[in-house]
Amino acid sequence: MPPPQQAGPASAASADAAPAGTRPDAPPGVPADIVEIERALTRVAHLLTRHRQHDRTVAAAGVPVDRAAVPLLRLLDDSAEPLRPSELAARLNVEAPHITRLVQRLEKVGYVDRVPDARDRRAQRVRLRDEGRHAVECIRAARRRWMHEALASWSEEERRQLAELVNRMVDDILAHSAEQGCAGPGA
Repeated sequence: MPPPQQAGPASAASADAAPAGTRPDAPPGVPADIVEIERALTRVAHLLTRHRQHDRTVAAAGVPVDRAAVPLLRLLDDSAEPLRPSELAARLNVEAPHITRLVQRLEKVGYVDRVPDARDRRAQRVRLRDEGRHAVECIRAARRRWMHEALASWSEEERRQLAELVNRMVDDILAHSAEQGCAGPGA
């Protein structure tokens, strides 16, 4: 077995090549903390959106909702009024035909219905029905239970700080995206 290699001048020079506070694999000028934030958010997004997690969530919630429909249902639940399909597509950053198919599926199971637009009789809006609202409440409750269990070792103060920082980050990203005229990364 060969002896462990000692750090020589070449390895010391290469270690010094990356400026302090950056990672060697970070693009030039990108601080290490930004790289780590992006990596962590990518991991969280993957964990929360993968099929198995969705299947566990809807099973725990006791509601049969496909993965693509959850953001639409949540958006309608958060809205003060029914939304036009074009508004749903824009807010969810998807194509209009995708929304049309989702709304049709959700109408069949009784979660949403279409209502006339009071300001434009030619247009329709999508309204969340009581059954859909109940489904969203069950899904949110299941996700909150799962998150509470996952973060059980965190103090209340740590969870409060995380919530505050994540909300601040989302607000800043939305503001930056609006300034840039886009919906966010990859848009």
